[in-house]
Amino acid sequence: MDDRLMTDLDKTTGAAGAAGAALGASAPPPGSGLDARLVVERASFRLDVALRAAPGDVVALLGPNGAGKTTALRALAGLVPMSGGHLRLDGAELDRTRPESRPVGVVFQDYLLFPHLSALDNVAFGPRCHGATKAQARAQAAEWLGRMGLAGHAGSKPRGLSGGQAQRVALARALATHPRLLLLDEPLAALDARTRLDVRAQLRRHLADFEAVAVLVTHDPLDAMVLADRLVVVEDGHVVQEGTPSDIARHPRTDYIAHLVGLNLYRGEAEGHTVRVDGGPAITTTEDLAGPVFVAFPPGAVTLHRERPTGSSARNLWRLEVVGLETHGDQIRADLTGELPLAADLTTIAAAELDLRPGATVWASVKAAQTHAYPA
Repeated sequence: MDDRLMTDLDKTTGAAGAAGAALGASAPPPGSGLDARLVVERASFRLDVALRAAPGDVVALLGPNGAGKTTALRALAGLVPMSGGHLRLDGAELDRTRPESRPVGVVFQDYLLFPHLSALDNVAFGPRCHGATKAQARAQAAEWLGRMGLAGHAGSKPRGLSGGQAQRVALARALATHPRLLLLDEPLAALDARTRLDVRAQLRRHLADFEAVAVLVTHDPLDAMVLADRLVVVEDGHVVQEGTPSDIARHPRTDYIAHLVGLNLYRGEAEGHTVRVDGGPAITTTEDLAGPVFVAFPPGAVTLHRERPTGSSARNLWRLEVVGLETHGDQIRADLTGELPLAADLTTIAAAELDLRPGATVWASVKAAQTHAYPA
């Protein structure tokens, strides 16, 4: 195992201090939770992210590669020094607190289980670090493995566990010290699709019972939507949007978010039911607005025609060119360019009947009722 990762693990696994000495940790005082502004400066990158969460909240950090999600997570754990800002947990200042003294549990992307220890002793590691006797630590570990449905694997070494089982052992190890902040770094990324579905459902149940703050870093929108109460989207080291999963999905404010939730997104100027897209054509909407707005619609709302349609009820019609086709679930997604670049979803049969291929000219129509405009 990499020495740096082993050091990280020693510092962050079960770092819950005295609060985790017993299974029945007391409830936090009113007004507790996470209040942080994480500022980390490097030669060519600056992270400046504010995070607030109440006990019981699950917050997901979403963003493209290099956005700063993992840096933020490591700053919370104390593994990356902060250049500025503040970090308060349950009212206590943690800015200068050593990682091993923070009430923080971490589940790493690759779990980082100790290969020479059994599942039981991996989970017992945290309580032992905080003063529990070997018997006490093992009793707590057995309790947590039972909660995870792994009582029958207590004696198994990591190499004898499946990916899903290893993930649950790592989660049990992080929770065994009753952290006041649980950090999950891409916890499902190493799992195959079939295992991921089952483990995601189990993780959701465990997070629903978790009484402190949980922060999840992921690039998978489905993990974020299913597991989190609130999403914080980070791009280029800064928060670009935050809100509930449903709000983010309905009101994306950047191209990255729109792509993430599967919407065509445009910014423009509204005058009544007409939005003049920046550098593009007008889009007719059902909303009556004025001033800067976003307009969004799903690829499934787009209807394609090889000839200009006549008698169509669609108020929005554009002549475009096919630049690419790809399988998208059980449909075909067409990437179109022209006066209003967009993505359109259609069935395989419809794509064949239209004889779609790169370079083909098509007419794309969208009904006003299938668009959604909202203030920018």
